[in-house]
Amino acid sequence: MADIDNKDQAEMDPADMEDVEDVEEEETGEDENSKARQLTVQMMQNPQILAALQERLDGLNGSPSGYMESLPKVVKRRVNALKNLQVKCAHIEAKFYEEVHELERKYAALYQPLFDKRSEIVTAAYEPTDEECEWKTDEEEELTVSKQDEMKEKAKLEEEKKDEEKENPKGIPEFWLTVFKNVDLLSDMLQEHDEPVLKHLQDIKVKFSDPGQPMSFTLEFHFEPNEFFTNTVLSKTYKMRSEPDESDPFSFDGPEIMSCVGCTIDWTKGKNVTLKTIKKKQKHKGRGTVRTVTKTVPNDSFFNFFTPPEVPESGELDEDSEAILAADFEIGHFIRERIVPRAVLYFTGEAIEDDDDDYDEEGEEADDEEGEEEADEENDPDYDPKKDGTPPAECRQQ
Repeated sequence: MADIDNKDQAEMDPADMEDVEDVEEEETGEDENSKARQLTVQMMQNPQILAALQERLDGLNGSPSGYMESLPKVVKRRVNALKNLQVKCAHIEAKFYEEVHELERKYAALYQPLFDKRSEIVTAAYEPTDEECEWKTDEEEELTVSKQDEMKEKAKLEEEKKDEEKENPKGIPEFWLTVFKNVDLLSDMLQEHDEPVLKHLQDIKVKFSDPGQPMSFTLEFHFEPNEFFTNTVLSKTYKMRSEPDESDPFSFDGPEIMSCVGCTIDWTKGKNVTLKTIKKKQKHKGRGTVRTVTKTVPNDSFFNFFTPPEVPESGELDEDSEAILAADFEIGHFIRERIVPRAVLYFTGEAIEDDDDDYDEEGEEADDEEGEEEADEENDPDYDPKKDGTPPAECRQQ
């Protein structure tokens, strides 16, 4: 039998023999690739290997290539001249942002009458006319005029029926509380005991610093009279700086918040939601008697927003205070730049959908880049997604 096989091979065309050898090589290569993928999956499941790999990658990030050190002195001198030019650019950019702040102040005065009217509608101080309430949705624009009239008449009858069944509410109840609940950044701060207080929130306003004064903005939270505190306005001022740091001018990337100042809330007795009362049992060492002690301790609350950590003159803070202030600055910017100008869209949820669309677009790009890798994993018979230790990517709302 072996002689027959040898004879067949001898009678084969040389080109056919080459094809056979190529196939064998490809099969061997596929087998090696499969083993390599299997080994990679096993390695990536080992937390020690992952930690070592991450440490190695961190060491590679930002590593100088050594090219600058290899340059002749005369070229290094010219590079220094470029860096001096860059510092001047940073100072010009700082002036640019100062003028942007002036423009913000100018246009804030133009927006304010619209925001005031919004507040009057929310609080029932003003009832909008039928013309002001007219709003066409995309679906309505596609319908014929007769169909629209028919639907309007039907909707009007249903609305009248509802009005007969229940009392007509004033304004837009819980407008700002709903906005807070709809926005993750704010709802994370919101506690259940905060909600009855925020039902009395009537408006949020942004006030900019006067011309010639240091750059800053103030958030004003306007409340109707309530049982929780006597303040009608709770405020918080963010102090900003728009100039490069002398010790690190290249880090300048626009105005930055340097500190913030809250306000004192005049709580009604027993209504302070930022404090809670706990009871602790204490045992006397000598007599062995037990007594119950009542103690007041801080409580998680949105209203802690108005008592941020103080920044010492040295500017040095502990890690917890730094983390609190970093989150605080982000929230302050978000309220000023997004919430106040587009409050109704966060109330209806439309602004949130727009934000989600933005993240989806970025996600699609990432999917395209990772498509081949995912396909390889799915085609690997040894790949088990349940054993994959890679955590899902998390994205953050700005």
